[in-house]
Amino acid sequence: TWLAVKFQLGIVAPEVSIAYRFSLAAMILLVYCLASRKPMRFSWRDHGAMALLGLLLFSANYFVFYMAAGVMTTGLVAVVFSGIVVTNIIFGAVLLGNPVRPRVALGAMTGIAGLMTVFWPEVSAFDLSRDGSTGLLLCIAGTVLASLGNMVSAANQRRGLPVLQVNAYGMTYGAVFMILFALTGGQTFNFDPSPVYVGSLIYLAVFGSVFAFGFYLTLLGRIGADRAAYATVLFPVIALG
Repeated sequence: TWLAVKFQLGIVAPEVSIAYRFSLAAMILLVYCLASRKPMRFSWRDHGAMALLGLLLFSANYFVFYMAAGVMTTGLVAVVFSGIVVTNIIFGAVLLGNPVRPRVALGAMTGIAGLMTVFWPEVSAFDLSRDGSTGLLLCIAGTVLASLGNMVSAANQRRGLPVLQVNAYGMTYGAVFMILFALTGGQTFNFDPSPVYVGSLIYLAVFGSVFAFGFYLTLLGRIGADRAAYATVLFPVIALG
């Protein structure tokens, strides 16, 4: 997905591309849930939690990461994002009352250190110029937003809310937030019909959203946000390959 995001930048504004991505992903999930007769009625409180998930995990964090990818290499963006293994431990302890497990914390730091070693040429060449510092701040903000989204998902699952339906509604809310944000910013809802843009959009919606978030958030509910975030250390290595 780090590479596919690069193909989304250019003709279409980032917030519009994100709106397209999660609108398509939400549509797929909603159709599947309805076709498989999943229960789709939830309380207003549940919808509030799903809207918060959509804001943090399916819209705002992606907007800042798309912006960061425009001024930083995707390798560096991925390295900064891997810091979510640390923020998940901190937020999990502060917001959810999870214990801080020393082995998990040590594993997180070791993973980040290894990742920095893999991307050392890019890390050492990083320049805190105007674009560099802006990109770094955007990456940090995106990581914090995504981590808070992880906490919301964990809290939702503790309350017994199903991942599939919550993702369907959450992505719907995320798409709506991005549409409103784009309209507020005066963006035009144009479209790039090139095979590269369309192909990357479909890939990001299906594999990078429907499947990836379904798998990752289910894993998060089973083993905890701290250990599930280990996956983010593997993302850049796979992307590098």
